[in-house]
Amino acid sequence: MDSKKVVHSGGCHCRRVRWKVEAPASVVVWKCDCSNCFMRGNTHFIVPAEKFELLGDSKEFLTTYTFGTHTAKHTFCKICGITSFYIPRSNQDGVAVTFMCVDPGTLTHVEIKNFDGKNWESSYIESNIASCSKVQNEEIV
Repeated sequence: MDSKKVVHSGGCHCRRVRWKVEAPASVVVWKCDCSNCFMRGNTHFIVPAEKFELLGDSKEFLTTYTFGTHTAKHTFCKICGITSFYIPRSNQDGVAVTFMCVDPGTLTHVEIKNFDGKNWESSYIESNIASCSKVQNEEIV
């Protein structure tokens, strides 16, 4: 898998929420089956928070939903309802980016891994998902 970093752009359906994120062109995405992700069909890759930037006045168009432990911050656009990113319970120091919300042209490969959100605690330990939001020194292309 190619680990060279690129800058991806993306956002919601109505384009009021826009962001850029520094991540590899080839990513591992997590398909979670917790009650929320399952219903939304969410599949995301995780980056360190410092590699993610909201653009323009995007913050004005965001709202947040929490449930259960209230640890995850499920952000979505107030206008179109799309969750293009959120702060996951598994990676409070990171951002989960919905890979289908990345603009075309920068993702070269997507590997899908399953995260057993119905058995969150054991999956968290077994998957090593927490490592996804740790900063690694890699060259940006």
